Amino acid sequence: MIDIKKNQNTFISFGLLALLFVAVAVLEQVLPRTSMLFTVLKKGAIYALVAVSMNLLNGFTGLFSLGQAGFMLLGAYTYAIFTIPVASRAQVYQYFDGGLIQFTIPLFAAMILAGLIAAFIAFLIGLPVLRLKSDYLAIATLGFAEIIRALFQWDKLGVITNGSNLLRRYPVFRSTLFPFAVAAVCIAMIVLLINSTYGRAFKAIRDDEVAAEAMGINLAHHKRLAFVISSFFAGISGALLAMFQTTIQANQFKSAMTYEILLIVVIGGMGSVTGSCISSFLFIACSEWWLRFLDNSNVFVGGLHLGFMKPGFRKVVFSVIIMAIVLFYQKGIMGENEFNLAGIIKFFKGLFNRKNKKLAEAKTGE
Repeated sequence: MIDIKKNQNTFISFGLLALLFVAVAVLEQVLPRTSMLFTVLKKGAIYALVAVSMNLLNGFTGLFSLGQAGFMLLGAYTYAIFTIPVASRAQVYQYFDGGLIQFTIPLFAAMILAGLIAAFIAFLIGLPVLRLKSDYLAIATLGFAEIIRALFQWDKLGVITNGSNLLRRYPVFRSTLFPFAVAAVCIAMIVLLINSTYGRAFKAIRDDEVAAEAMGINLAHHKRLAFVISSFFAGISGALLAMFQTTIQANQFKSAMTYEILLIVVIGGMGSVTGSCISSFLFIACSEWWLRFLDNSNVFVGGLHLGFMKPGFRKVVFSVIIMAIVLFYQKGIMGENEFNLAGIIKFFKGLFNRKNKKLAEAKTGE
């Protein structure tokens, strides 16, 4: 009986996902390509992937890491470096005699390589860093991200990274379905991992390291595994971000990017994959679309000039909204729960029953 319900939920989830893809495809045919909706959908899908990868580490394994921007940088640069056409390298690497690498690899191979490079560096970094705990681990990984950013702007590595100059002319995506498809496949792989024996081991480490070790779980191995896998998907999201932005430069991957991703994870719920996905789209929509009008200083209501609305006021309002969410939803929007159609139906049934109960009580009182 449990298996039947589980299979039903799986089929329903795939059905809803298919409907989402159809809806996006229809919107691409109806709305103009320059619509802000597509910007939100593209960037939201990319941030959903990196947020879920961070949640795997912070929410499901209990490791407080702040190096996600560094791994995204590695993925973005790896993708760009290996996909810039040979004919364009003289223009891109104009200050470094066309650069050192004079060949290209296919797009999907470059994306996988972006994840593998990030995972390999994470493995090397993880050997000493994962011995640390809590705040010390966060500081160490944050320091790593800043070192990587500075290193990639170093002129001595310019023949590979182009120094502090932009990387451009690499293949980019045009359709919104591309980042959606890549993010969906990667998130599905993370969900499968979470529901496997490895995922249960990660959760055991998060809940109680001493008890997990007593049960025979190799703490060092599983922590390193979670760190490497999380970095792999962060690298792929970095490649997607490079395609989205069409140009890439190391200075774009500041610590503020990591804080944004962490904020998305916290708002969605530590330990909830669907929470991270939902909060990613809400975060991007609020920060880059819905609240844009607040930066307009020429707003009049009934002849009254709203002088407090100036460039930057959007960020103030956005910060207040985030504070309210954190205060009223201390475990995030989803907490540790996942999207469940049966749960939603149960919720609305409860509301309907409560409404009927109040009406019945009102009639009895009369």
